[in-house]
Amino acid sequence: MIAALALAITLQAAPDPAEVEVAAVLDALDAASSAADGDAYFALFTPYARFVGTDATEHWTLEQFRVYAEPVFARGRGWSYPATDRTITVADIPCRCIAWFEERLINTSYGETRGSGVLRLTDDGWKIEQYVLSFAVPNDRARAVVEVIRGDATP
Repeated sequence: MIAALALAITLQAAPDPAEVEVAAVLDALDAASSAADGDAYFALFTPYARFVGTDATEHWTLEQFRVYAEPVFARGRGWSYPATDRTITVADIPCRCIAWFEERLINTSYGETRGSGVLRLTDDGWKIEQYVLSFAVPNDRARAVVEVIRGDATP
């Protein structure tokens, strides 16, 4: 009885290997962008990936995002958004080949932000299909933010 209970606790505590792999990809994404390593950064995406940035105009294919980011990386500049909290879900389908995530990020310029997206298991490992970066706006400040965006108020 005690052995069965110990085994059950061990199995519950063991992290899902797919979740660990997805987390490693997301951590590698931040490491590559922080180091301004464009080759490593873009290798983490599928060829047809999408990147959705914080600006309403930033809904890019991977190639469009590369055009934006490569000159920044070439100047030795990158960006850092390390995760402070993350939830990963691997789809409960036979292939276990789709995962989605949401994460709280911290950035020196923007403070707390959010990342979310989808990864797919490929022959080369987990790759990002879509990444969405967004600002976390507290509900009690949302109206003021919307008014600034609309131009109804001054920043």
